[in-house]
Amino acid sequence: KNPRSTVGTVTEIHDYMRLLWARAGVPYSPVTGLPIEAQSVAQMVDRVMAMPEGTKLLLLAPIIRDRKGEYRKELAELQRRGFTRAKVDGKLYEIDQVPALNKKLKHEIEAVVDRIVVRSGIEKRLADSFETALGLSDGIVYAEGADDAARTVFSSRFACPVSGFSIEEIEPRLFSFNSPHGACPVCDGLGAETFFDPHLVVPDEQRALNESTVLPWANAQSPYYDQTLASLAKHFNVKMTTPWEALPEHVRDAILFGTGKQVVEFTYKDTARAYKVEKPFEGVIKNLERRLRETDSAWVREELSRYQAHRPCGTCHGARLKPEALAVKIAGNNLAEVAELSIAKAHDWFAGVDRTLTPQRREIARRILREINDRLQFLVDVGLSYLTLARGSATLSGGESQRIRLASQIGSGLTGVLYVLDEPSIGLHQRDNERLLGTLQRLKNLGNTVLVVEHDEDAIRSADHLIDMGPAAGMNGGYVVAEGTPAEVAANPKSVTGDYLSGRKMIPVPNPRRP
Repeated sequence: KNPRSTVGTVTEIHDYMRLLWARAGVPYSPVTGLPIEAQSVAQMVDRVMAMPEGTKLLLLAPIIRDRKGEYRKELAELQRRGFTRAKVDGKLYEIDQVPALNKKLKHEIEAVVDRIVVRSGIEKRLADSFETALGLSDGIVYAEGADDAARTVFSSRFACPVSGFSIEEIEPRLFSFNSPHGACPVCDGLGAETFFDPHLVVPDEQRALNESTVLPWANAQSPYYDQTLASLAKHFNVKMTTPWEALPEHVRDAILFGTGKQVVEFTYKDTARAYKVEKPFEGVIKNLERRLRETDSAWVREELSRYQAHRPCGTCHGARLKPEALAVKIAGNNLAEVAELSIAKAHDWFAGVDRTLTPQRREIARRILREINDRLQFLVDVGLSYLTLARGSATLSGGESQRIRLASQIGSGLTGVLYVLDEPSIGLHQRDNERLLGTLQRLKNLGNTVLVVEHDEDAIRSADHLIDMGPAAGMNGGYVVAEGTPAEVAANPKSVTGDYLSGRKMIPVPNPRRP
């Protein structure tokens, strides 16, 4: 029930899609909508010179990006070439003082190529520094603010000259929502975010404020929350006995989301003293968010989760990927848009997408598209053409999950494997049932053994060898009543299954049919 698992990832289609968009995709600017092209050194210099005068910058050339290793040779080579400083895992060091790196952890190493202050007359020096940095880092340069560490990415490969939007690299990991390089930074690649739902906080709008209408505050042992609501009711001149649905909208909003800058007088009384406090009210929703943010208790988190719901991420809108990945398109569609198509429509889309590619990209994509189309056809054959590649695995039924695993196994091309399937035909239309049986035959023809527990007549008749267990269910069963080909079992008078296969017994069709 992994929330990151989808139909696309389980069937490995998503892996091939990542490779396809990385090798054949074209990046577009989200601002202008035009294809992003390589940035020239002159354009990089112009963009730096457009920054406020006096801005202090470090020009960094990324040498190692998120890779495991010790990298002593790389650091020694930088020092040999005359570089004296490097940024390692976010910290600035003299190269000869860089601590030993753990080879089992991933590291970031960036050479400090130059330190500059933006002012007139540095254009030539800046151009030379950019040339040096681009040569070190395979086309990527960071201009990092010395004061605030804010970074501007320059790429000799992909950058929009109008907006400055840049993509560091187009690699398969950019399109993986399970990788920090590709996942949406807000939802972390889940495509959804949790929020405190007002309808769960106040589930019964017919209750009054003094009838525990604010559910998270209902069972509090302290009178603090009840006294808070009483003070709010007094401030807004409403009665505690008024049902929630009858309260003015601005009062309900103030209770749920706070009073903003409006000051409210709160009166509290406990066993020791009575006192008054004047302050704005934060709101029940923000109170719950603060408690969730500050607590270390798993029990409190579990309790507060009862009042949370899910909604699509406000940044990626459910696409799971960061903007840079969504800016890369094939035939006008990014990867997430194609993943939202039904498998039947995605099969048609991939079947014709090669006609939209340039000859060079078509040759690169040819083998990738073949793998994708084969796997999509397997999913269609097992009756799953209505699903989408973005569908979460946790939302699938047992039969759907089993058929997806079956399609994945066919795509793997394994031989000499024993597959055991438990009633894979459940819920299938008769047309899809025939496709499923064809798929099982294909799995057998690859050199595998397929053992199916099944009650469907077509599946029974298509078997090479049939084993009839019985004679009854439960304690009265468990014996091999008959075995052999379907014809041999049908001829066996001891087999109830054989009786129906041969026609000795049948279930009569009732005369009055249901409309």
